[in-house]
Amino acid sequence: MIEVYIDGASAGNPGQSGAGIFIKAHGTTEKYSLPLGIMSNHEAEFHAFIQALNICLTKGFVHSVVSFRTDSELVSRSVEKEFVKNKLYAPLLEEALQLTKKIDLFFMKWIPSSENKVADELARKAIQKN
Repeated sequence: MIEVYIDGASAGNPGQSGAGIFIKAHGTTEKYSLPLGIMSNHEAEFHAFIQALNICLTKGFVHSVVSFRTDSELVSRSVEKEFVKNKLYAPLLEEALQLTKKIDLFFMKWIPSSENKVADELARKAIQKN
């Protein structure tokens, strides 16, 4: 199983933002700290998810069990229900859902912030890169 921890962070809301992605796959780990520009924290969370999905697809994790973990209740619930109330996030959710369909065994799990420290740290580092 491939575990993908994701987090988005913003310095201000909106403000400079970043995505943190931590992947555990086949006994190795990979870390990504990606600047996202200026956006809200919720937008950053969705963008972190989309970036992580694209990384997984590029790495060929299509026929694997890929379990995404996020401390964003908004992202987790939106993916589970395939719906988001705020229309601003609807295109981001739609893009993410299209990408999830390319992975045979995709799972999304909400985790507490205390279990997502590596991705959070990477997201905060990405803000400094903007």
